Amino acid sequence: MQFPGRRKKLIGSSQNDLYDHCLQFYGQPPLENISLTEFETFAVERLKLLKTVENLGVSCVKNSEQYTKKLDAEISKFFFNKEDGISEYEKRRKDHISHFILRLAYCQTEDLRRWFIQQEMDLFRYRFNDLHSKHKTDFLHKNNLKYETVSAEEKKSLQDKLIASSYGLSGTKVEEHDVYKVPFQDALDLVRTRKVYLLAGNAYIPHHEIVTIVLNDFRTRLSKALAMTARSLPAVQSDERLQPLLSHLSHAYVGQDYSIQKNIGKISLEQIDALSGKSFPLCMRHLHKALRENHHLRHGGRMQYGLFLKGIGLSLEQALQFWRSEFVKGKVDADKFDKAYAYSVRHMFGKEGKRTDYTPYSCMKVILSNPPSQGDYHGCPFRHSDPELLKQKLQNYKVSPSGINQILELVKGMHYQLACQKYFELTHNVEDAGFSLNHPNQYFTESQKLLSGGRDIKKEVDMSQRSQENPASVTRPSQANSKQAHEEMGDLDSFFQDE
Repeated sequence: MQFPGRRKKLIGSSQNDLYDHCLQFYGQPPLENISLTEFETFAVERLKLLKTVENLGVSCVKNSEQYTKKLDAEISKFFFNKEDGISEYEKRRKDHISHFILRLAYCQTEDLRRWFIQQEMDLFRYRFNDLHSKHKTDFLHKNNLKYETVSAEEKKSLQDKLIASSYGLSGTKVEEHDVYKVPFQDALDLVRTRKVYLLAGNAYIPHHEIVTIVLNDFRTRLSKALAMTARSLPAVQSDERLQPLLSHLSHAYVGQDYSIQKNIGKISLEQIDALSGKSFPLCMRHLHKALRENHHLRHGGRMQYGLFLKGIGLSLEQALQFWRSEFVKGKVDADKFDKAYAYSVRHMFGKEGKRTDYTPYSCMKVILSNPPSQGDYHGCPFRHSDPELLKQKLQNYKVSPSGINQILELVKGMHYQLACQKYFELTHNVEDAGFSLNHPNQYFTESQKLLSGGRDIKKEVDMSQRSQENPASVTRPSQANSKQAHEEMGDLDSFFQDE
C-alpha cells in the first residue's frame, strides 16, 4: 500500500538521509509502499509498546531503576521481536512507519490525541535520555534546534550561580558539558521547578535538562501534526482496506487469544465457588455472587460471565449444567430453560447458528461497550461502580485500607485496568504482578499460575500467543471480518435477550 501525502519531489531522496539518526521528530511521512500485513504488524507492536509505557508510567516512578529496566526490555522486544540480526536501518524504519500508522488511528478524537501524545512523549523522553551526549547534540543540530551555546568565558563567570541553581551540576560538569541559553518562556517547566538560572530574560539550561525543551518542541509539533492528520482523515477512511483497521486500533486488544480452549473439562463445577473467591477478577467475582444470590443474570451479565467461564475451561456440557442448575433455583423451570436459554449457551460454544467460536471479553470491551443499567451486574466495577460502593465491596473482600486508597486513586485517574492489577497484587500478596492486565481470563491464568506454583489447572501459560506469532491475526479486522463479527455478536445478543 502507499502512504497518503506522498511528495514527488522527495522520492529521489535517500532513505539513509531520512533515517540518519536513531531518534526523530517524525516530521516527514513515510514515502514507500508496504504490505497490509506489515502495516498491521507494525501498528499492533507499537501499540503494545505504548500501552506498556502507559502502565509503567502509573505503576512505577518515571526514570527509576524499575521503570528503566522494564521499559528497556519492552523497547528491545519492539525492535528485536523476531530477528536478532535486524539492521539499524530496519529498526529506524519500523519506528518511523509504526508511529505514522498510529497517528492515523489516534487523531480521530481529542481523548485519543491526548493519550497518544502523552505516551509518545514518555517514550521519546526515555529514548532521548538514553542517548550518548554526542548523539544528543547531533539530534539537536539535525532538527535545527539551534539553542545558543554559552561560551566558556560566560560559563566560567556564571559557574557558581549555575551550580547553585541547577540540580546535579558540579564545577567539573559545567566545564565539560554545554550550557544552553534560551528565552525563559521556552523553559517554563524548568523555571517553575527552579532548576535553571535566569538572567536578562534567558534561562541557562544544563545539557542534562535540555530534554525538557526538546520535549516541549516535540509535543507542539506532534499536536499540530495530529490536528492536520484529523482534517485529512476522510480521504484515508475512504480506503476500504484501512478504515476498519484504523477504527479498531484505538481500542484494540493485543494480548493472548482466549477463544482457544486448551483445558476443556479441567475445571469442575464444584470448584467454581472457591475459584471465584481467589482467582476471579472483581468483575467476574461480582457476577458470580449476583448469580448465586439472584439465580439469574440479565443477558449482558450472562454473555460476559458465560464467555469467561468458557475461556477458563468449562465444557459445553458443564456450562449447560451450570446455568440450568442455577436458573431452576429461581423463577425458571427446567423446561423453560431448555426452550429459552439452552440454545444460547450452545450458540456461545459455536454449536448453533453460524457456529462461531465466540471469544471471552477483553478488559477494553468490558470497559467501553454496553455499560450496565439498573438491575445489571456486568461491566467493570472499577469503571462503572460508584466509588463508595466500590470501597464497600473492597472492604467486604478484606482489602486493606491503604490498598483501597491506592485502588481508588487509580480509579480517580481513570486507570481502570491498573486498578484491577493493584487488586490482584493486594489479594495475592505480591508487590509486583509481573504482567500488564488486559483480559479477565489473563487475571485467572496468572492467579492460578501464582497459587499453584506453575502447575496448571489453568490454560497453559506458555502456549504460543497469536499476538507474538502474528500480531495482525489477533486483531485483523478486514472489512468483511469486522462486519461479520458485528453481525455475529448481534445475533448472540438477540439469543440472550430476556423475555
